[in-house]
Amino acid sequence: MSDQKMPVVLLHAFPLSSAMWQPQVDALGNEYRIITPDLPGFGSSPVRTASIAQMADDVAAQIHEPVVLGGLSMGGYVALAYARKYPLKGLILADTKAEADVATGKANRDKMIAFAESHTAREVIDSMMPKMATTPAAVEQVRALASKQSPAGIVHAVRAMRDRPDSSDVLPMIRVPTLVIVGSDDQLTPLPVAQSLAGRITGARLEVIPGAGHISNLENPAAFTEALHRFLRSLSQDVARVICRSAGNTSDTEV
Repeated sequence: MSDQKMPVVLLHAFPLSSAMWQPQVDALGNEYRIITPDLPGFGSSPVRTASIAQMADDVAAQIHEPVVLGGLSMGGYVALAYARKYPLKGLILADTKAEADVATGKANRDKMIAFAESHTAREVIDSMMPKMATTPAAVEQVRALASKQSPAGIVHAVRAMRDRPDSSDVLPMIRVPTLVIVGSDDQLTPLPVAQSLAGRITGARLEVIPGAGHISNLENPAAFTEALHRFLRSLSQDVARVICRSAGNTSDTEV
């Protein structure tokens, strides 16, 4: 029954919306309760000023229970802010990093803010595209989703990312199963960044998505979804073993 499905919350990248997760919703929605909120200023969410920490609080206010939480890029920043304050069943960090922006990064964010204040969302994403997606199909999907967003929402989000604190101190405190995913061709958070991220979380597993750039779930949706599914199945099996033991069965028989 639907209320017995494992809840999985997926947080979208900048400057997209929850619609970016449609391939994963289509593939896994019958097995898991996939929740894909729009972060402030994107999709159906009203434009307002919100820090990354406040975005995490918004997510927590919507779900009211420990969940498996995943985020890609900006969504990963929010997921780490969430992990700092709220209980989880599992964590998925895709094409993201724990570190705050350095001075050069902050300066680049300021340039993007200035550009977004006087240009359309389509022009903003076109200026980013060489590092966002590589395959023609993904480029068109990213462009279509980003073009629907408001310049004001983009500006608020860039400020939030620019001003976010370093989350490196959170990593050693994470005690839930964690999956780190990265596109093999990601230019913004490349493989060494993902390796460093996974290496600082106890027991984290790393999955590299072949032929994918930064928006890896759209660049190679089949490989991304399979990596996600393997991780979620492992969590389901762990829960099944606990149920067996709590019922007096000391074996690891799965149900």
